[in-house]
Amino acid sequence: MGVYGVAKLMDKLEINGIRCYGYTGFFSEEQTLGQWFEVDLAFWLDLSAAAQSDCLQDTLDYRRVIETVTTIVQQSKFALIEKLIETIATKILETEPIDKVQVRLVKVAPPIPDFSGSINLEITRSR
Repeated sequence: MGVYGVAKLMDKLEINGIRCYGYTGFFSEEQTLGQWFEVDLAFWLDLSAAAQSDCLQDTLDYRRVIETVTTIVQQSKFALIEKLIETIATKILETEPIDKVQVRLVKVAPPIPDFSGSINLEITRSR
């Protein structure tokens, strides 16, 4: 509950299709040769101040978030995508003015014989 017992506003903002090349994977080839990942994000936050002020400092600067995600994917060398996605969610919660984040990570072309699909993992984390 917000001030005077009024429920806090909660809005949702999404960023979809952050595509970047990274080096996370169980096999040594994945950490050496790399592969494509795609990240979709959803944020829950109060956007009423930004709606009134029309100022960037009152909202989520999604350019900064995209840069954060891209840097993490490109520079990390984890064995598991579970570690990669948790790192993304944790960093966003630490650095952005949001209450909750949902991260969807897609391993676009996993190196699995006779498999032409993708691997998708989604987590939601809150403060």
